[in-house]
Amino acid sequence: MAELTYRDAVAAGIAQELERDERVLFFGEDVAAAGGVFKTTVGLLEKFGPRRVRDCPISEQAIIGAAMGAAMTGLRPIAEIMFSDFLAVCWDMVANEIAKARYMSHGQIQLPLVIRTANGGGARFGAQHSQAVENWAMAIPGLKVVAPATPADVKGLIAAAVRDPDPVLVFEQKSLYAMKGEVPEGEHVDRLGTAKVLRQGKDCTIVALALMVHRALEAAETLEKEHGISCTVVDVRSLVPLDTQTILAEVAKTGRLVTVEENPRLCGWGAEVASIVADECFWNLDGPIVRITTPHVPLPSADQLEDNTIPSATRIVREIRERID
Repeated sequence: MAELTYRDAVAAGIAQELERDERVLFFGEDVAAAGGVFKTTVGLLEKFGPRRVRDCPISEQAIIGAAMGAAMTGLRPIAEIMFSDFLAVCWDMVANEIAKARYMSHGQIQLPLVIRTANGGGARFGAQHSQAVENWAMAIPGLKVVAPATPADVKGLIAAAVRDPDPVLVFEQKSLYAMKGEVPEGEHVDRLGTAKVLRQGKDCTIVALALMVHRALEAAETLEKEHGISCTVVDVRSLVPLDTQTILAEVAKTGRLVTVEENPRLCGWGAEVASIVADECFWNLDGPIVRITTPHVPLPSADQLEDNTIPSATRIVREIRERID
């Protein structure tokens, strides 16, 4: 194992796939010479050269259009959209073209491409650069969607996304880029559509994603030490495919479900999880399903306002205590 930051794990995952397969190429705004605006792609240009690691104009439509065209010709492109908010600029191409090409061509056209993007808040970038938009992508049939919470998962899920025959969106939570963790050395490939149980408890199952996984784990520790409430924590990791089997099994054990989402509350991914659990696991529930979310407001950039908007470990503890004590 090697200890890497989340941002270095991004570069490691891309480098692993560039080295393995000549069909893989990588491009986006400032990803080559500058090493990425978040320094997630440092060294790739020097190692693989300008033919396979390319800087693009400031045009999300051009980046996604080039990725789609490259994938249609048999290449396996990785395209970076600098901030996930900017997916709105090229959403027609993602949602109406890339997501539907295989279906509308009766399988004659495959688009094995990856769209990576920095997602979510916590870095004081304001309402237009801080949104958690993974639920946008989750709502579009034909797209696969992952959001890693750890450096190891970043490397492994990027590799799995590149090797998948379908378009995959990888949402990297930008507040996690500096965090460190152990990452397998050599080839590391994870599996799409799998959740991870990170902590076992008996009173409550907390289901979380990306940054919220770490806050859920912190809250679970506090709940057990200070209040005697024992919580299971499940890292969803993959929204499409969604590992319902793991989520339902863990909820059945504890009888309670809490989702912790960075999405705004309206139509967040946790609403879908809650619906599935209510349909499939209703008679195992000992209390109402709880959703802890960001309010349905544009995210503020002021430090205290942003911190009070995105779910914190303190808020998770408070809301679980209110329902279990």
